[in-house]
Amino acid sequence: MDQIEEASAGPAGPDAEEPRDLGFGSVVASESRLRLLNRDGTFNVQRRGLGLRASLSLYYSLLTLTWPRFLGLLALHYLAANALFAAAFYACGPRALLGGSVGGGARYVQDFFFSVQTLSTIGYGQMVPAGMAANVLVTLESMVGLLFFAVATGLVFARFARPMADIVFSERAVVAPYRDVTAFMFRIANRRRNELVEVSAKVIFSRMEGSSGRPLRRFYELPLERHRVTIFPLSWTVVHPIEAESPLAGMGPEDLKAVDGEFLVLLTGIDESYFQRVYSRSSYKAGEVMWNARFADILHHPRAGEPVTVDVRRLNDIEELGERGG
Repeated sequence: MDQIEEASAGPAGPDAEEPRDLGFGSVVASESRLRLLNRDGTFNVQRRGLGLRASLSLYYSLLTLTWPRFLGLLALHYLAANALFAAAFYACGPRALLGGSVGGGARYVQDFFFSVQTLSTIGYGQMVPAGMAANVLVTLESMVGLLFFAVATGLVFARFARPMADIVFSERAVVAPYRDVTAFMFRIANRRRNELVEVSAKVIFSRMEGSSGRPLRRFYELPLERHRVTIFPLSWTVVHPIEAESPLAGMGPEDLKAVDGEFLVLLTGIDESYFQRVYSRSSYKAGEVMWNARFADILHHPRAGEPVTVDVRRLNDIEELGERGG
């Protein structure tokens, strides 16, 4: 079994093998009792001292927002811009816009809809600006409108063109009898209609181990029964047989909790629609591993002439076994 060693604090010689710790660092890995990798694939690390501009990462945030939040944010900024320009037109006085049919308090509403026409370059022709101040505002707003719609169009295109894997992981992993031994297993499925090819999986087991009186976190890459599938149209149960040389050998549920065990899962594949590599990751903590259980069948076995059906809704269905296993 290959162990991925922690980074050493001392200087390494020119012939020394480069230590590896997955990038978490020995201090973070040893002192943090939180999970290293969240279930949604994000890392449990906070960055501080980056400054306002770097910490916001506006472009990245706009690309990774959910579609309802992204569209809601665009609508909010669109309405806010029109409200501000309407207030500016209102401040120019009642004669700033000619052709309006309302007055008094409703004049602001009239100015708002004129701003909508100007910002979106509609221009029905019923209202026109009069005077230097109103025409300057129209010039400024038309430029803001061009920039706003250009940026919004670019963001929408970038979101559609950005390849993303939508692989769903089973909520729990299981340890169940497997052939002549037991095995650690979890199940994945592609939630999208696009096809993924050359999908590979890597599972790294992390646990705390005593070293000179101070516990250190060690990482072990678990050998899998099958680490890659050429095509991925169905679900895939990733299996690590727990044999004598496995770091899980002889461990039970309480042992896994005692060493703060965590299974880090890294998936890579090629999106056939975009011809680009996509990534997905997740993790399982000790409390998310169910012992002496197995996954229920999610395949609908067809009759002659019928296609195979995968019921993704049953991805998390688990059946407990009669006798307690190891």
